[in-house]
Amino acid sequence: FTIMSSSSLSEKNVDDEKHLHATAATQEVDEAAQLATQEDIDPAEALRIRRKIDKHILPLMCILYWIQFMDKTTLGSSAILGIKTSAHLNANQYNWLGTIFYLSYLLFEYPQNLALQRFPVGKWMSINIFIWGVALCSHAACHSFGSLFAVRFILGICEGSITAGFMIVSGMFYTRKEQTLRVGYWFLMNGTAQIVIAFISFGALHIKTMGFEPWQWLMIMTGGLTLFTAVAYWFLFPDSPTNAWFLTPEERAIAVSRIKENQTGVENKHFKKEQMVEALTDPKTWIFALLSCVDNIPNSLTNQNSIIIASFGFTVLQTTLLGCVSGLIEIVTIFTGVTIAARYANSIAIVGTVYFIPNVLGSILVNVLPWSDKVGLLFSVWITGVGTTGFVLALSWVSQTTAGHTKRVTTNAIMLVAYCVGNALGPQMWQAKYSPRNHVPWIVIGICYLICPMLMMLQRHILSKENKRRDQEPADDAYDDVWVRVSDESGNVIEKKVDKAFLDLTDHQNRDFRYVL
Repeated sequence: FTIMSSSSLSEKNVDDEKHLHATAATQEVDEAAQLATQEDIDPAEALRIRRKIDKHILPLMCILYWIQFMDKTTLGSSAILGIKTSAHLNANQYNWLGTIFYLSYLLFEYPQNLALQRFPVGKWMSINIFIWGVALCSHAACHSFGSLFAVRFILGICEGSITAGFMIVSGMFYTRKEQTLRVGYWFLMNGTAQIVIAFISFGALHIKTMGFEPWQWLMIMTGGLTLFTAVAYWFLFPDSPTNAWFLTPEERAIAVSRIKENQTGVENKHFKKEQMVEALTDPKTWIFALLSCVDNIPNSLTNQNSIIIASFGFTVLQTTLLGCVSGLIEIVTIFTGVTIAARYANSIAIVGTVYFIPNVLGSILVNVLPWSDKVGLLFSVWITGVGTTGFVLALSWVSQTTAGHTKRVTTNAIMLVAYCVGNALGPQMWQAKYSPRNHVPWIVIGICYLICPMLMMLQRHILSKENKRRDQEPADDAYDDVWVRVSDESGNVIEKKVDKAFLDLTDHQNRDFRYVL
């Protein structure tokens, strides 16, 4: 493309046009503007393309999210496989190994999001996957707090690219309704990972080798799977629907036009300062951030779960296998939650609120049940996993309520930084002085699970009010006649009209944008 540069739209006379129209610089519009068609798409053809997209990217997304969560939980699994004794870790040092992962995640989250905007998404993620696979394997060579601290730091840097990358990719390939389900599908792999890691840990427990302990074998096995995944991503995962290897040029045009209803476009590789400022001054950004932080303080249970279950009097073998139940609960609740939210329009906040109720109940029961009631305590811990659905819905919600690529990248980064803050704070409340009942941590967890649904309903109220206000506004035609210059198949420069959805407008600029509730 060769076009006059301008941060705003300007009028330009065109020889073969009888009227004035706005001509936009190509860096101002969405990457998909050249492919999008103004023609109506055959619903059957759109469905075929969506199924083809599902076939090629959804399995890869599910596998990677499964790998990612399994890798994160290796620390918790290693706790009962001998890592604390082998590396001479006290309770405070063990907690810090959980915290440093999220501190490095936090520090590098915004740079990771900027890199995801600047570089091809699939290739950037595959590089990060490879580095974290090496770091995970390196855990096996660590026998001190300092060395484990270093590899956990590297792990956090690299894994920070995955959820952010997936949120971007989900918005590129799927309609807003489809995003709710797809985000749920790849996130519920966390539950699958809990089941698989339990069986891998069980197998590692029975490996008897001189000088190499079960927890070290666990790191090597999970790290090896991660390295294999990195290679698969480099060759198979697409960077965008505009260049997806498994789509023909005609199918790419349909894939792009199919998501026009989102009013969010596909991507724009140019950083726009004004969109970053808008993200920073948008109240909904900070409500999402607060929700993300508060909801993930209880996520410290990931690394404490095995220790808590073992403290109820179960053996190492029983504790390892009982970890499967938490994973099964997460799979069932996320699947049902996102299915309901996708089926009923504007129900994300309501469904998320309902799914937080068991978490509050579980937190109360863990505190009030007698210590002798091991089964009751175990079930109370298990039901605190139901509310994970609320965070999954929030992840899809932020993508569906934010437009403008730089604004979306910035909002995603802020939400995931807040996610890191919550996850970094959480491990610090599990102090030795509170065990075995851990009343203080469980009270904090209960309060967090009370605040989360309140924030979701507050966000719903604000966005609903804004939708109603926009419904009362006169039609906005400011961006209805915008063109860009492109080269046709013969190399001739022609002008092509760009739909408003592909102008890389923010949700504030595009008055046709309506917020999902």
